[in-house]
Amino acid sequence: MSHILILAALAEEAAALYSREPATNEEFLGFDCRCVTVGDTDIAIVTTGIGKVNAGLAAGLFGVDADVILMSGTCGALNAKAGAYWIAKAVQHDYGTAHASGFQRYRAGDWPMGQPKTLSFTAMADPKLGLPHAHIASGDSFVADPVAAAEMRDALNVQLVDMEVAAMAQAAVKMGKPWAAIKSVTDDANGDSSGDFRNNLQRAARQSAVKIEQLVASFR
Repeated sequence: MSHILILAALAEEAAALYSREPATNEEFLGFDCRCVTVGDTDIAIVTTGIGKVNAGLAAGLFGVDADVILMSGTCGALNAKAGAYWIAKAVQHDYGTAHASGFQRYRAGDWPMGQPKTLSFTAMADPKLGLPHAHIASGDSFVADPVAAAEMRDALNVQLVDMEVAAMAQAAVKMGKPWAAIKSVTDDANGDSSGDFRNNLQRAARQSAVKIEQLVASFR
C-alpha cells in the first residue's frame, strides 16, 4: 500500500480532488484532512490554509509517512497563458538579504550571505502528463502589482507566482521526499487579480485536480 499526501491551500482546491470517492474526514492540529483510498493507494488531502508557514507545517506534520508529497491548486501568471502547469522548479521570492542596493535572494534555508549557489527547489521528474512546464515564485504576499510582478519575473526567471509551493518543496527536500505540484492560472498578478482570482478559482482548481489525479494514477 502506497501513501500519498496532497496539499491544497484552499478548501475549494481540496474539494476538487477525488470529489466522487468515499472519504473519511478528520481534523488534526487545525488542519482539515480528507482520506480516500484508490486501488492500493491511500491518499490524504490536507487543506493547509494560505501562506508558506501553513504549507511547510502541513507538509511536515502529514508528510512523514508519505511516499510522495504533492500540491494542487491555483496561481497567478507572471508570463504565462491560462491553463494548468507542471511546476518544474520553485523559489521563495521573499527569502534573502536586504541591502542598500536592493534585495538579494537566496534559496530558502541557506545562509543568506555571499553569492547564492542556487535559488530553487527542483521537482520530481514529470511522468509525461502533457503539461507545459513552469517555474514558480512563492511568498507571503498576494501579488497584484504589475511592476512587482515584472521584477520578480525578470530577476528569478519565473512564469508563475503563488504563496505555498516553494515552502512545501523546502519541507519535502528537508525530509528527503520527492515532490511535485500542478498549478492552474487564475489571474495575471495585476490590479484585476483579486476579482479574477475569485471568478476563476473553481475552474482552475478543477483543472489542477484532474491532472493531479492523473499523476497519482501514473504511480500505480
